[in-house]
Amino acid sequence: MRRTAVLGSAGTLIAGTLIAGAMAAPAANAESRHRGYSEARGAQLAAERAAKKGIDWADCPADWGFAKPIQCGWVSVPLDYARPNGKQIKIAVDRIGNTGTAADRQGALVYNPGGPGGSGMRFPTRVTNKNPLWVNTAKAYDFVGFDPRGVGHSAPISCVDPQEFVKAPKADPVPDSEADKRAQRKLAAQYADGCAKRSGWMLPYMTTPNTVRDLDVVRAALGEKKLNFLGVSYGTYIGAVYATLYPGHVRRMIVDSVVNPSREKIWYQANLDQDVAFQMRWDDWKAWVAKNDATYHIGDTPEKVEQQWLKLRATAKKSPLGGVVGPAELISFFQSAPYYDSSWAPTAKAWSKYVAGDTQALVDAAAPDLSDTAGNIASENGNAVYTAVECADAKWPTSWKKWDRDNTRLHKDYPFMTWANAWMNLPCATWSSKQRTPVRVKTGKGLPQVLIVQSTRDAATPFDGAVELHKRLKGSRLIIEKDAGSHGVTGLVNPCINERVEAYLLSGKLDSSDVTCTPHATPKP
Repeated sequence: MRRTAVLGSAGTLIAGTLIAGAMAAPAANAESRHRGYSEARGAQLAAERAAKKGIDWADCPADWGFAKPIQCGWVSVPLDYARPNGKQIKIAVDRIGNTGTAADRQGALVYNPGGPGGSGMRFPTRVTNKNPLWVNTAKAYDFVGFDPRGVGHSAPISCVDPQEFVKAPKADPVPDSEADKRAQRKLAAQYADGCAKRSGWMLPYMTTPNTVRDLDVVRAALGEKKLNFLGVSYGTYIGAVYATLYPGHVRRMIVDSVVNPSREKIWYQANLDQDVAFQMRWDDWKAWVAKNDATYHIGDTPEKVEQQWLKLRATAKKSPLGGVVGPAELISFFQSAPYYDSSWAPTAKAWSKYVAGDTQALVDAAAPDLSDTAGNIASENGNAVYTAVECADAKWPTSWKKWDRDNTRLHKDYPFMTWANAWMNLPCATWSSKQRTPVRVKTGKGLPQVLIVQSTRDAATPFDGAVELHKRLKGSRLIIEKDAGSHGVTGLVNPCINERVEAYLLSGKLDSSDVTCTPHATPKP
């Protein structure tokens, strides 16, 4: 799940050729049992149309940043699947063909990196960049990415002016008073209103089930009878819902760093669970910083590192660093360390320079870049989609007392992310568009074995989510990376995991039981 922002002023962010004769897959009978026949029938009609039309592949637009041999195209889908002949929106897709022979080719492998709000369009660059982990898989599969509805080039939504969105400093997300809480509640309500004003026509349809229907239409447009899918983070929830609604359409599916699919977790409780896991991984990073004190000179115990963090927050609150980096910006920057091991050393290095008297290094790392208008548009769009999908997928508490009680309680023991997370999600409490009931994720007829990959100390998608999905998808296999916590395991070098992922994609082979792997290498200072 995406956790890269906290709300501030005005709700802003801190922070393939068509295969001849290909046909649509069988009718989505499973979906009919989940949310009304009309949407299931609408999705089936859209997939049938897409299978006939295919995708007109061409060189990608220059400003998309994808050079030959990567190609781009569009797939039309209904805005509302209950009205399949009504307004259509275009889903942006890209691909690179398999690098092996025609005999080697097993189809298209479609990717989603998470979010909600993440773009999968960079996936084909794993081939052009010759990523060693994916060389053999690329011989067998076209690598296909797409922008989900609302994201990037696919009818993008917005909730606030992007330049306003990135302005800093924001208010400290940790409230000192009831007045601070009232101010943050006002900002959250204003953000929700901004979403309705700027993108209201899209909001009722910005749901995970609709993204899943879009994915099945993309499958049909690609000329694939069945889907090969790799989903990471929120992409695992897309995978879980796809497996539920279209079990007979799945060929291979890998879900990596798993969102808990329980209806009781989507999405309010899932975010509270995240706060606990982020604190755990933050503590892991502090211990690593302390262990490497000879390099960083921040503190030689985790407790000393924590005291330096609190001192830094207090200093930036009293007088924002460089006039733009306050506590909110610090959290937005520092949270990358509990998120990804690849951020451990760069984050510590910038902090170490600050401790040694070089404030500018930390300012450069944590401050927004107002000159990066394209980047700011992308950031604002990503946050808008995150909010829209999570708010539309499920019913959220509307009682401020509940939000206040739950987050005040959690903050006492898990202070690193709790309040920042709360304010980011609070627009859902005043959301004006329809809020749905989440799909009950389960095993449907014809679902093949799904491969689940999860580390035990993941901050963004806690371990219990993988266990829950494993229970719900019969015959699935779980690979556990023990004592590790970097988000997105399949992208890391760990032969115990890499070899099994490759074997599953190339041959469909899985172990006879679940597997526990030792962790990938600890980052070096």
